[in-house]
Amino acid sequence: MDAMTGDVASPLALFGAKLAGAVGGSVISIAYLLPKGRSEALARFLTGAVTGVVFGGPAGIALGDHLGLTGRIGAAELLLIGSAGASLSAWWALGALQRFAEGLWVRPARRAER
Repeated sequence: MDAMTGDVASPLALFGAKLAGAVGGSVISIAYLLPKGRSEALARFLTGAVTGVVFGGPAGIALGDHLGLTGRIGAAELLLIGSAGASLSAWWALGALQRFAEGLWVRPARRAER
């Protein structure tokens, strides 16, 4: 049941909210941390979208509880917030992990001796 209107949200509307949040989070993550190429951009977008759809519900509940929004906004809004947050957070974490791993395997450049 939607807390703001008292209406029962349809499963399709809830899925649409999760999908919209997941896509929004993916686009924002790509804009803030520019990919090196098209294949990386596609992989990041799909990773963020899937993560947002899968973990949007639990993330929305956790964020709603943490921010004191539970009971003040509806289920669709919580899913939208959770999906966007999960999508954005997932790629930032994966991107940081990837760059850390790349640093482990790349030899540091030596300074040219004068």
